[in-house]
Amino acid sequence: MSAYTLLVVVLLGVAAPGFAAEREALQVYKDAAAEIRRYPLFTIYDSVQVQLGDGVVTLTGKVTQPFKRNAIARRVAAVEGVSRVVNRIEVLPVSRFDDALRLQVARAIYRNPTFATYGSMVNPPIHVIVERGRVTLEGVVRTEGDRLLAHSLAGFVTAFSITNALQTEAEARDALENVS
Repeated sequence: MSAYTLLVVVLLGVAAPGFAAEREALQVYKDAAAEIRRYPLFTIYDSVQVQLGDGVVTLTGKVTQPFKRNAIARRVAAVEGVSRVVNRIEVLPVSRFDDALRLQVARAIYRNPTFATYGSMVNPPIHVIVERGRVTLEGVVRTEGDRLLAHSLAGFVTAFSITNALQTEAEARDALENVS
């Protein structure tokens, strides 16, 4: 379900009312999200959300390197229908401790047999965001059980806190349908 691999918040403020305008805005959103997923340096340690309103795309989230912030904004700006990009992506601080934590959490989750199929995807859907020793799991999983298991597996790693912001596919689909 690659359409749901990127956790997103979509706000459609379309100037011209009607189904055609909403459909066009939804397509712009999907194209922007696809550009982010196709960025070769976008990893499970990065998370970017897309908000769209009147052709203006606002990017939020966190990435591990400063150059990713600008490269992602350039890719999204080139999407047809995007009139302007507001880049609010934050760059995570450099930290060996955070780097080690990212790897430990990712291994704990993706080495579990339940998540083997997730880990073999081109864009694995569970993103591990670590900032100053605090872990946040973001992305989309198939079921509530998968969400709880991922959180439980991450809990075996020593971190200051672990936040489970994973969504199920059904929740992500509902969020997308509620906007369109």
